[in-house]
Amino acid sequence: MEHNPDRRTLLKTGAAAIATARFPILGANDRINVGIAGLGGRGRDHINFYSALDPDCRIAAVCDVNQAARERAVAMVQKLKSYAPKEFGDMRAMFESKDIDGVSLPLPNHWHALATIWACQAGKDVYVEKPASHNIYEARQMVKAARKYKRMVQVGSQSRSIAHKMRAMELLRQGVIGQVYHARGLCFRRRFSIGHTPDAPVPAGLDWDRFLGPAQWKPYSLNKFAYNWHWFWDTGNGDIGNQGVHEMDICLWGLDRGGWPESVSSTGGKRIWKDDQETPNTQQSSFDFGDAQITFDVRNLPTPREGLGPMRGPNYTGNVFFGELGFMIVEPDGFQMHKSTAGNISGEAARGAGAGRAEKYQLAMDEKGDSRDVWSTQPHMKNWFEAMRSRDHAKLHADVEIGARAAAFCHLANISYRAGRTLRMSQSTGRFLDADDANGLLTRNYREPYVVPESV
Repeated sequence: MEHNPDRRTLLKTGAAAIATARFPILGANDRINVGIAGLGGRGRDHINFYSALDPDCRIAAVCDVNQAARERAVAMVQKLKSYAPKEFGDMRAMFESKDIDGVSLPLPNHWHALATIWACQAGKDVYVEKPASHNIYEARQMVKAARKYKRMVQVGSQSRSIAHKMRAMELLRQGVIGQVYHARGLCFRRRFSIGHTPDAPVPAGLDWDRFLGPAQWKPYSLNKFAYNWHWFWDTGNGDIGNQGVHEMDICLWGLDRGGWPESVSSTGGKRIWKDDQETPNTQQSSFDFGDAQITFDVRNLPTPREGLGPMRGPNYTGNVFFGELGFMIVEPDGFQMHKSTAGNISGEAARGAGAGRAEKYQLAMDEKGDSRDVWSTQPHMKNWFEAMRSRDHAKLHADVEIGARAAAFCHLANISYRAGRTLRMSQSTGRFLDADDANGLLTRNYREPYVVPESV
């Protein structure tokens, strides 16, 4: 074929024009049109957050498989913003809308990956709630899709946008407690038995098939819907993948170890309760890196705070980092450093107990802290907007690769728990050694047509 530079230039120009039309470039002052898919409790939170972020963004569309949820969401936006968003029952139709720049996905866990991949394929940037994925295979596919389509995918790990937690991690990197060899995560959330609910007719206006999506078909019952889907393996990941994934992310952030652990062990069970829940209400997990470890404790029954800090009623969530020079406690409202030798922390106020005794250093929490969800989620969403405008995923505080890693460690713990034994891992493949049953839990049997594809 004769070389034709004009034709080649034309093809490149045409391809660029198509790409620009499909993936619009946002200016620094452009208002971002957001579509929200998943309009349960967390979805209503998203409506409030995005409404408060105007003029940065506009809620252009809402989507849910439940007609009643859609109607409530439309009415909520009308009340808050005096306009009505477009209404969708199928998220794929919303993703294809040219009026949408980015989509926010406060969906059940089993939908996070497939919805994110579909949105990336449709040219939409994504804010997806934690945990990033329902299993480890999905985590990999989400990262591939984000990179292939050059999408800004932020995971709802809001700790990454909280000032005092960012400062705590910076100090760990600077060696404030020396080499960190152990990260501990604590998720003490008092919960109660969900009881039993029988199979029942699907409520009017609910598309049960679409709600189940990638999960295996099961008859409708109240406990499998609304919030309690968290406690069934097909749709949720237990509390380690619900609240616990936040603390797991902080463990990985502070420990700063790449790759997979050499082994993982998780024990526990569902104690006391006799109900429909499948996931454990007590779970103790350990990840061994050889030169360091993570331990993680999940408890939904009454639990003492173990002298670490104040509890919010019956709840305590936080992290402890152990280093050669002392330890650091990171909590929702601030952090403390305890060192066994006298010294100062550059740039930080110190209150010591005197030479020869353990000294205590505390960085006062940010004026607003993160005691209210609004102070953690809204900055996280604003960071997503900044990345959308710059087209640089490195600007994301919780890029999909970060969120996928935190979710993966929760999945590792659950796989060990379900396998009933300690599992060793291959560092090169990320698979379990001599454990076909455990490797089978790295993915799931998808239900057509809701399949997370091998080629994204």
